[in-house]
Amino acid sequence: MNSLLRIGLLAAFTIAPFWVQAQDDEKEPAKKEPVVAAKQYTDEIKALAQTPSVKKALAMFPEREAWTRQNLITLTEIPAPPFAEEVRGRAYADMLRKVGADSVWTDEAGNVLAKRRGKSGNKTVVLEAHLDTVFPAETDVKIKQRGDTLYAPGVGDDTRGLAMVLTILDVMEKTGVETDADVLFIGTVGEEGLGDLRGVKKLFNTPGLKIDSYIAIDGLGSTSITHRGLGSHRYLVTFKGPGGHSSGSFGLVNPHGALGRAIYYFTQDADKFTKQGVRTTYNVGIVGGGTSVNAIPFESNMQVDMRSESPEQLAGIDKLFQAAIQRALREENAMKRLGPDLTVDIEMVGDRPSGSIDQNNPLVQRAIAATGHVGAQPALRVGSTNSNIPFSKGVPAITMGAGGKGGGAHALNEWWLDDKSYLAMQRTLLVLLAEAGVR
Repeated sequence: MNSLLRIGLLAAFTIAPFWVQAQDDEKEPAKKEPVVAAKQYTDEIKALAQTPSVKKALAMFPEREAWTRQNLITLTEIPAPPFAEEVRGRAYADMLRKVGADSVWTDEAGNVLAKRRGKSGNKTVVLEAHLDTVFPAETDVKIKQRGDTLYAPGVGDDTRGLAMVLTILDVMEKTGVETDADVLFIGTVGEEGLGDLRGVKKLFNTPGLKIDSYIAIDGLGSTSITHRGLGSHRYLVTFKGPGGHSSGSFGLVNPHGALGRAIYYFTQDADKFTKQGVRTTYNVGIVGGGTSVNAIPFESNMQVDMRSESPEQLAGIDKLFQAAIQRALREENAMKRLGPDLTVDIEMVGDRPSGSIDQNNPLVQRAIAATGHVGAQPALRVGSTNSNIPFSKGVPAITMGAGGKGGGAHALNEWWLDDKSYLAMQRTLLVLLAEAGVR
């Protein structure tokens, strides 16, 4: 894909916010009924929190907030545009080394991994946040502070998550909390837009790396628990013809004619399809092509997005989309009076699989119990996050918020405010240790 096309696609698929308020078009409203963990998990988290080393660690998070905040500022001011996260990745790797990880490395995709060895190492638990933001390299990411609020593109999504992951490792090191399982603290690349979850896809396609449990930090607050993945298919479709003068070459195939038909046929069928079954959405976001009012275009293109948490529904609407394109192609070619046929290129530019883990899974139950333990109300959600990949592979996974309050995600006026953000770190540590086992 050439650089100009990539920039255009990034603008199309990453500028619109992915989160409502502080983070959402990917998340449905939380369930209104109270969410409560089974007693065995409530008891487990309560007992874990009273373990001397864990109790000491939980008490340290408020004390480490000033340090966490400074790391947030430092990382935010290092640009991490799509497909160019290297500089921030190097800085993050240095930070992980300094707090005492047993080993730190960067894989071929650009993910930064820090391993903290467990006593047995028979299991591997991941705690992860993503390095990339949606903003191009020239964006001013200098922090501006007004009162207690920090303003800068990317300050919340997901730089706050990176700072939180680092602090959890730091606190575990300082308090001597030991786990049975190995723990990987990771900064991933490619979570946003056309990054298409390439970082986490690499993790789950790395020979010798078996991940047993996955905890992603994305978004803000201390209540959300994403345990269902909203899958998506994204396409760039380009109809191509010879082009020519609108009068002198009249009768040639017209790519715009095919594009118009394809949109019409797709949206008509998709409208009927999405009125039943699991919620499924579709959108033709951008159309382009043509050079002049008196020129038959040689190219016409569109960018299309489809989403559902049901793999079957996503496959079904994709099938309708493919059929609409082929029908439009046939009909435009049948209308030509001279010249060659129209052709079409269909490029999948995004593929996020659907999936979920049951609410009764131990990881989800531990997250619910830990959320309640810190005095917050658990909120189960569906979302499009790095957890989509482990969901699709049957690996227990959740995505939780990084604490505090914020807004303007994916916008230049993004902001973050420390409002008891230590609660998010406390609940995350409890979930992590319940999964990894404390020695």
